[in-house]
Amino acid sequence: MAPSAFCSSRRRFARVLGAAALLPLPLAGAAAPWRERRRLMGTWVQVGVADPRAVGAQRAIGQAFDEMKRLAALMSAFDPRSVVARINRGAGGRPVPVPPELLAVLGEARRLHRRTGGAFDPTVGRLTAGLAGTGALRVPDEQEVRAALAHIGLAHLELDERRGTARLDDPSTRLDLGGIAKLPILQAGLDVLEARGVRGALVDGGGDVLASARDDGRAWRVGVRDPAAPERLLAIVPLRAGVVASSGDYERFVMHEGRRYHHILEPATGRPTRGIRGVTLVGERVDEVNGLGAAAMVAGPRGAAALLERCGVAQALFVREDGGAWIGPALAQRLEPAPG
Repeated sequence: MAPSAFCSSRRRFARVLGAAALLPLPLAGAAAPWRERRRLMGTWVQVGVADPRAVGAQRAIGQAFDEMKRLAALMSAFDPRSVVARINRGAGGRPVPVPPELLAVLGEARRLHRRTGGAFDPTVGRLTAGLAGTGALRVPDEQEVRAALAHIGLAHLELDERRGTARLDDPSTRLDLGGIAKLPILQAGLDVLEARGVRGALVDGGGDVLASARDDGRAWRVGVRDPAAPERLLAIVPLRAGVVASSGDYERFVMHEGRRYHHILEPATGRPTRGIRGVTLVGERVDEVNGLGAAAMVAGPRGAAALLERCGVAQALFVREDGGAWIGPALAQRLEPAPG
């Protein structure tokens, strides 16, 4: 990821791609005769199947949504009936039995915490509690932030994979898996479609897109949002199969004292990340990119490229608060301009 991939402005970004303008387009533009859209995980999730002749596609889509809904209900920190909520309520007490799907996500969270040098940390849950959903968001005051900082750290999470249990050893620590659970949940939906024999499918969840190869050989065309104007696109990623994962400060936020207070927090400060407005990562598998967009935002403009390179992500871009865009060479060769 060479420094020369940095573009100092959106105008320069457009010249790199040969684009004349940025126009509004669907996030994932490709023919999908079988489609369904539902509200899930605090965002809109859309499932599409490219082949109009696909047998049982409509039923398979419904089953994919059922599976994603089931997993979301296990892993939401904001649903008091979820297993994560149970772990949070039992913090400081006895281990809580957890299903294998959640245990796998918690294990991945620990590994990612180590890989990113602590930039990814889901134990910031005390500070994200007021940022659930899109309604009246609440900003914690300085006293709340200082109190929470003393209880943030993955060392407080104890996992027993043999017994299938999880425990927070600090009564004041809280989990929020929003930065790492969504992609595995979307992947589970895609897996259901493939298990039902449905190929050429796309699952789009609030900027994260997973796709399987189409029988007609065409690529899905996935739009990269402009973080400063999410209704516009910066570019198009042709995707035959794989994942395009996006993180940004535009999904869940509230304006506070003239500044954007969003849901991606720095574990060291307890405050929203600064310097980067959005990150897009492209990979063949979910585990290649999961959680790393948020970690890159924590690392900031000076550290994001190095962190992503260290974690093996070759296809990446991020947009800074000042409008500059950094594009890794591997992704720059692949991107197409948004139609103008």
